[in-house]
Amino acid sequence: MKHKFYILIICLGISCFSFAQIGGRNTYQFLNLPVSPKVSALGGKNITSYSPDPSNALANPAMINFEMHNQMSANYMNYFADVNYGTASYAYDVGRRTQMIQAGVTYVDYGSFDGFDESGNSTAEFGGQEAALSFGYSRRIGRTDFHAGANLKLISSKLEQYSSFAGALDLGVAYIYPEWDLIVSGVVRNVGTQLKAFNDVRESMPFEVILGISQKLKKAPIRWHITLENMQQWNLAFRNTARDEEDLSGNVTPDDPGFINNALRHTIVGAELFPDGGFSVQLGYNFRRGEELRIEDQRAFSGITGGVSIRFNKLRFSYSYAQFNRAASSSFFGLNIDLQ
Repeated sequence: MKHKFYILIICLGISCFSFAQIGGRNTYQFLNLPVSPKVSALGGKNITSYSPDPSNALANPAMINFEMHNQMSANYMNYFADVNYGTASYAYDVGRRTQMIQAGVTYVDYGSFDGFDESGNSTAEFGGQEAALSFGYSRRIGRTDFHAGANLKLISSKLEQYSSFAGALDLGVAYIYPEWDLIVSGVVRNVGTQLKAFNDVRESMPFEVILGISQKLKKAPIRWHITLENMQQWNLAFRNTARDEEDLSGNVTPDDPGFINNALRHTIVGAELFPDGGFSVQLGYNFRRGEELRIEDQRAFSGITGGVSIRFNKLRFSYSYAQFNRAASSSFFGLNIDLQ
């Protein structure tokens, strides 16, 4: 009963930071891309993965743990239209398994674009790049099963002749109960502001509140994950006019997502087979992605993700595949190196 009370306090405490934001209206959206192949395979967002992979710290600093000591990771994704995206991370134990530090970088290169002036005349090519340098710290709270962490992020962006600079914080807390192999966690991401805006026009940060829970089954080598994303903004559903229905008399019944549909759009489910083994498989489903990108009367498997991870001595190779629709998918490659 005492443990259930602590779990409730975590959920209520994280919710206190909540305020409304609407996705797609903030700058630095690359900060919300998956941080590793494993996270991508589990649905695109996950904050309850306890493993030696220091990339997990980029999603939730409370997950920085002693198993990450002297571990390095590098991940690369060839995103849509030859956009290049990747992350790198390293962690070190500074407090006898109770205090950890981590450093990481996230970058995205949008490639080259043909330039034109306001009259349609061709000008020089231009590009766009964004990057974030992250410094993380976590510690166990006393002798409890609670862990807290924070990431300080320095963010830069250059798009054509315009550039900007920002600072942000991620704040995470986790309850890790080994007897049940249970993890309950919450994180407030991207709390910050632009220090230098594009062309003196300030934009809001991609603030997000995420809650998660995961547990390994006692009698099967499976760990399940449930992640609740965008908890700062309840209403994620919207009318899609392409799904309006019209009868023979011309009367239109508008698309009207209900309460259940909206609730599911906050939900991401995932599962790992052999999570602690040298070979593991991950599967995930992102309800929001599946609902927003699906095409009527066509099976495109939008929202489904999957991946594998294989360890070779001190190296671990990871791969994930995410299906968005029939025309778009992405592959994510990762390498973890044990430097001990």
